[in-house]
Amino acid sequence: MTGTAFPPPTKAQLLELVAALGTAQWQDFAAAAARHGLTSVQAKLLAQLKGPVPMRGLATLLVCDASNVTGIVDRLEARGLVRREPDPGDRRVKNVVATDEGRETIRRVRAEMQATHSALDTLDEEERNTLYGLLERLRPGLEHRG
Repeated sequence: MTGTAFPPPTKAQLLELVAALGTAQWQDFAAAAARHGLTSVQAKLLAQLKGPVPMRGLATLLVCDASNVTGIVDRLEARGLVRREPDPGDRRVKNVVATDEGRETIRRVRAEMQATHSALDTLDEEERNTLYGLLERLRPGLEHRG
């Protein structure tokens, strides 16, 4: 036998590692957001806007009360990063949409996450593909369900 076999990691060890990586990624995201004058929650809301999202839907995505979303959206709207528009199917519902400036701002925030980019740069293409596949398998069971 040429090498030492290590026992497989326990679920507790995996949970600890996932939590540590999530925390580090969130801190990197928050620091990049702050460089653009955004709180981490404002940037997270902006990152959720792939298309029009109802205010109540944002509260679910952000795991907070709808009244909190109003203030966050007010501040982003004042900066020209989002706009509210009536839902075409129900004009009582207000959707939040990222403006071009908002989409560009969140793109820059993500691009400036240097610690995260540096960590991912240590992986070769095969390792990145493997990691991506594993994370995609875990994602459905871990994402918040409303």
